[in-house]
Order: sequence, then C-alpha cells, then structure tokens
Amino acid sequence: MSLYETAVWIEESAIGTALRESQYAFPLVEAAHLLGLALSFGLVLLTDLRLTGLLLRGVPLADLLHQLRPWIFSGFALTFATGGLLFWAEAAALYDNIPFWFKVACMAIACANALFFELRLGRHAERWAGGPVLPAAASRAGWISLVFWTLATIFGRSIPYY
Repeated sequence: MSLYETAVWIEESAIGTALRESQYAFPLVEAAHLLGLALSFGLVLLTDLRLTGLLLRGVPLADLLHQLRPWIFSGFALTFATGGLLFWAEAAALYDNIPFWFKVACMAIACANALFFELRLGRHAERWAGGPVLPAAASRAGWISLVFWTLATIFGRSIPYY
C-alpha cells in the first residue's frame, strides 16, 4: 500500500468520515487545536525570548522553566492530539498540500531541538540558568525554536489556502 493509499484509507475510515462530515465535531476539534497552539506556542515564545536574552532577563531561567513546563507540555499534548484528529479527517487532501509538508518538517526540526534542549541543557538548568547571560547553546536552542515553531505555525495556517 502506497503512502497515498494509506492516507485515503485513513481519511475514509469511520472516524475520518465522521469528523469531516460533522457539523460540530470538526470545528470544535479545530478550535481546541488553536487553543492548544496558543497555549503551547505562547509559552514557548516566552521561554525562547528568555533563552535568547531578549526578554525577562531578570527572571532566572530555571524558575521560568519549572513554572511553564507543565503548561507547555499540556498545550502541546492538546495540539498534537487534535492535530492528529484533523489529519485523520483530511489525510488524503493533505497528501498533496505543500504547506502541510513544510509544517511537518518544521515541527520535526523544532521537536528535535526541544528534545536536545531538554536532554542536554534543560535538565541541568539550575546550575547555569541563574544569570542574565546564558550559554551559547541555550541561546542557539532558543533561536532555532523561535524560527521553526513560527514557521510551523505560518505553514499550518496556510494549509487551507492551497
């Protein structure tokens, strides 16, 4: 079975059809997706601006990460769950949608960057995150995150127009 045939099978499944044809389910899932995006990306934006040194220099990064992490992960969980449902409803239509694939690529890079940050830097933030100037790797992670989550959001919002 080709990738396209798999996408058609997903979209034509009972759940995909029910979501796509429901007067209320699809708009509610999309609204929840946007709320999750606002929560996660809004808080990631604050964190990234702190990492880059552009905002909140007086707030210790370790404190910021400790307070925002549960909310960021909750927002991402909501965004990914609802994004999966939206994909389920329109998988075949998204197969040829170039902004969708750019969004997926940007999300993959942003997620890899976040994983790198969490595993290599974030776990030890208490040791180095007290000062106003952070290590170069932390700043780089912040810039990469800013760029690729912004691009993922822009491409995601472009999907309906192509």
